[in-house]
Amino acid sequence: MTDKKTNNETPADKQQSAATTTSGKQGSASAKPQAPASESTPKKPEQNTQNAAEHTPSKPTEKSSGSKTGAIAIALVIALGAGLYYHGHQQTLAQNAKMAALQKEIAGLNTALQAAQQKTLEQVNSDLQRTEVSIEQQNKSITGLQMALSEMEGRRPNDWLLAEADYLVKMAGRKLWLEHDTASATVLLESADHRIAELNDPSLTPIRQAMHSDITALKAVARIDRDGLVMRLTSLQQQVAKLPLANAFLPEAEVVEQKEISGSIHDWKANLMTSLKNFGEHFVTYRKRDGNVTPLLTPQQDFYLQENIKSKLETAIKAVYREQGGLYTQSLTMAKEWAEQFYNLEDPAVQSFIATLDKLTKEPIEASYPSKLDSQPLITDAISERLRQQVKPLNTEETAA
Repeated sequence: MTDKKTNNETPADKQQSAATTTSGKQGSASAKPQAPASESTPKKPEQNTQNAAEHTPSKPTEKSSGSKTGAIAIALVIALGAGLYYHGHQQTLAQNAKMAALQKEIAGLNTALQAAQQKTLEQVNSDLQRTEVSIEQQNKSITGLQMALSEMEGRRPNDWLLAEADYLVKMAGRKLWLEHDTASATVLLESADHRIAELNDPSLTPIRQAMHSDITALKAVARIDRDGLVMRLTSLQQQVAKLPLANAFLPEAEVVEQKEISGSIHDWKANLMTSLKNFGEHFVTYRKRDGNVTPLLTPQQDFYLQENIKSKLETAIKAVYREQGGLYTQSLTMAKEWAEQFYNLEDPAVQSFIATLDKLTKEPIEASYPSKLDSQPLITDAISERLRQQVKPLNTEETAA
């Protein structure tokens, strides 16, 4: 253990021991001239003992200094290790935080990328749909232009008659379904039949047969003179203000038998009593009547009555155009009841008014109309077929050019 510690001596310790050795040598050297020659030989053991005594205390000092140096070195190593561990731990935490931030940023970037991809995909799909619609519209436009061009180039001299017949049939359908005017629709179909007959084309015979069937069906529909009905109802509205009101109605009074005076003079007392009684009854008359009494209407009530009857007649006029038979009959029935209740039934004007209402109530205002015209799709198909035969599809070279 001593050898190992000696080997660990520092350069300062070595210099200190060397200095001690040198000083010892110098001391001995200086001491030699002072000693007398006679004493030099016997004093050698004492000098050796002194030198040994000088060298002996340096060994514990070297051991203690080596222990301190080792402890300091160990402390430094421990402190250095702890510092390195703490520094490494802090770096690890920083790296973990940085990695978490990077992962979060990467996740955000992935989300943004997916959203951008989805938005781009939706935009591409929308653009694709618009492009497809545009292409479809362009194809339709091209087809229409081809048909128009073929119609202009290959039109037959009498094709305008077929187109005019198609127009007349369509107008007949509008008159029938929108206005319920069967008379005008029949005239239009007959005119269309004349146009097709002028073509003298046997291939159009099915169209003429269907057209005659439509004309027969229209003629079988009941004709309703709506304009005539409306005019008659309007005239009744104008007559309402001229109708006389009914007078106050009083039931008949009970008939009371009166005693007659006899011609016998012996009955003078009875005759006197009878005369006095008759005089008293005629002086103050009291009659008992059983039954309902109809009072006179005030001018305001008369005005309201007239307006109510006019309103019912106006409702009937609207029902004629709308073909609402139930509403039409109900309105005229109520107007008749009010006229019979409040107007003078003995007056000719009132009687004519009520009779006209009775007659109008029985007039039909509804009819069953055909749901379609058989000739319309046939003539439309014939025109389309003729145009289709004349249409030439575009060549591939022309399309590429």
